[in-house]
Amino acid sequence: MSGELKSLESVLDKYIPEDELREVKRILYGKKLGKLSLPASAEALATERDFELAGYVFEAKPEEMRHPRLVNIGLIQNQIVLPTTAPILQQREALCQRISSMIEVAAQCDVNIVCLQEAWTMPFVFCTREKQPWCEFAESAEDGPTIKLMQELAKKYNMVIVCPILERDELHGDILANTAVVISNSGKVMGKSRKNHIPRTGDFNESTYYMEGDTGHRVFDTQFGKIAINICYGRHHPQNWMMYGINGAEIVFNPSATIGALSEPMWAIEARNAAIANSYFTCAINRVGTEQFPNEFTSGDGQPAHKDFGNFYGSSYVAAPDGSRTPGLSRTKDGLLVSRVDLNLCRQVKDKWDFRVSSLKY
Repeated sequence: MSGELKSLESVLDKYIPEDELREVKRILYGKKLGKLSLPASAEALATERDFELAGYVFEAKPEEMRHPRLVNIGLIQNQIVLPTTAPILQQREALCQRISSMIEVAAQCDVNIVCLQEAWTMPFVFCTREKQPWCEFAESAEDGPTIKLMQELAKKYNMVIVCPILERDELHGDILANTAVVISNSGKVMGKSRKNHIPRTGDFNESTYYMEGDTGHRVFDTQFGKIAINICYGRHHPQNWMMYGINGAEIVFNPSATIGALSEPMWAIEARNAAIANSYFTCAINRVGTEQFPNEFTSGDGQPAHKDFGNFYGSSYVAAPDGSRTPGLSRTKDGLLVSRVDLNLCRQVKDKWDFRVSSLKY
């Protein structure tokens, strides 16, 4: 049943009377957000290509000394296209085609920065503990085939793209890393950020493939704002979020792959709390679907051997430093969430609440 539930919001809308629903949503989501007007052509393409498209607006108060700093953020969640038994190259190419078609719609919605889900180029194989054929999905973070494709799209659409991949670092002993590559709107690779907390719980024992990253808490100064990437398991660590704030981030993306049985009660809390505590925008992205593998694997929690992790529950959302947040995307369907944010809100909230982080030494 949990895998079939479209979203928490759909249940609230169905069963709570309209006058009470407004108050319930205020308590759950903070101030009401305006709907972002999206082009009819984009909505038609989303329908044709069978993914959800939603848009919201985060406003800040007008200032005398600063112009609004408006940025359109896009989050993409998706399921795999081909079964895990298909040839590796075909699996990756099918995902590249799917994501390229969704990025095209993001461009029609004037998205400035788009972030894809964790290891989007592949099934989430990291708990099978099998090295082959899964390690063949790994590629260079500088000039791998997926990176080259995203460079072309970034330049074509004048869009910063955050591209999480399984990285193979041939210059440093052929190590593997769970990496997010930041590609500027000019098409150049700005750099990379590696996952710095590795889960070793239940099915998720990813240290079979890679260890903690060595890139620290990098912040990338893009044309559209200062961004950082806190990959998946890092969201459970408040100090991790804090360090991105200390280093000046205005938007922190959390590309993830997590299942309902493990983490769903925490999902709506962690990224939102980080936005409040650190006075920046947070973007939580999770994949959808259930991925079946050819061979059974066992977990660290004593359950019988099985061939899937369970349901990835989507529910991607954006949260603001004032505690407001968008509704989540579907728990079961591919989707693109577009949010127009005013980065001036970061300083305004700091001035109001004095929730400040500082790198100064006293």
